[in-house]
Amino acid sequence: MSVAGNPYADTRAMYAVHTLFRRELALLPALVGSVPSHDRARAEVVADHVKLLCGMLHHHHSAEDAVLWPLLLARAPKEIDPVVQLAEGHHQALDDLLTEAGKRLETWRDSVAGEDSAALALTLRRLAVAAFEHMGLEERLVLPVVERHIFATEWAAMEEHALGAYSADEAVLLVGMVMYEEGIESIGATFPAEVLEAAPRVYAAYCDRVHGTQVPPRSTELAIGTPLVGVASEVMAG
Repeated sequence: MSVAGNPYADTRAMYAVHTLFRRELALLPALVGSVPSHDRARAEVVADHVKLLCGMLHHHHSAEDAVLWPLLLARAPKEIDPVVQLAEGHHQALDDLLTEAGKRLETWRDSVAGEDSAALALTLRRLAVAAFEHMGLEERLVLPVVERHIFATEWAAMEEHALGAYSADEAVLLVGMVMYEEGIESIGATFPAEVLEAAPRVYAAYCDRVHGTQVPPRSTELAIGTPLVGVASEVMAG
C-alpha cells in the first residue's frame, strides 16, 4: 500500500497489525488462566485461539525475515544495520518463546491441569513482553527507514507473503481483528468489499466465543504491567 504519487512503502498497515498483536497477545495469559481445571471443552476453544495467535505472529515475522531485512541491509544506510540485526535477534528470541509456548500448550491441552495452565500462562506473559519490546523498536527505528528505502511493490510482496499463510476464513478473521481498533482505513483497498463488510461481524462472533464478549479490551487498556497482562517480576527476569 502506498500514498498516491509516492513510490515508497506506506507502513500504516504495520502499525494496525501491531495494535492487533498488542491486544490479542496481552489477553492470552489471563484467558488461559481463566479456564477451570479439567474443563476440556473450554480448554479446546482457548487452546485453538492461542495456537492461532502464535501462528499469526510467526507468519508475520517470517515475511519480514524473507523480504524486509535483506532489502534494508542491502539498501539502507549502514548506520541502520545494528538496528536490523537487533530486530532479527528479537525474532529469534520470539521464535524460541513461540516454540516453548507450543510445547506447553499441547501439555496443557492434554491435561487441562492447573500447574500446566500456570506454566503456559507464564510463557505467554514472557511472549507478550518480548513482542511489545520488538514492536516498539520497529515503530521507532525501522518503519521510518522503510518509508524512505523500501518500494511500495516490495512492501506489497511482503504483505502477500504473510497473507499466503492463511485460509480464506482466517483472512476474514484477521481483517476483523485489525478493523476492531483501527477501522476500515487501516485496510485500504487490499481486500474486496464483501470481506470488509463481513470481517467485523466475524470477529465479534469469534470474540464472543473466545473472550465471552464481543468487545474485548483495547490495546490502550493493556499496557505491560497492567492487571490483565499481569507481568510479574519473575517474568521480566526470565
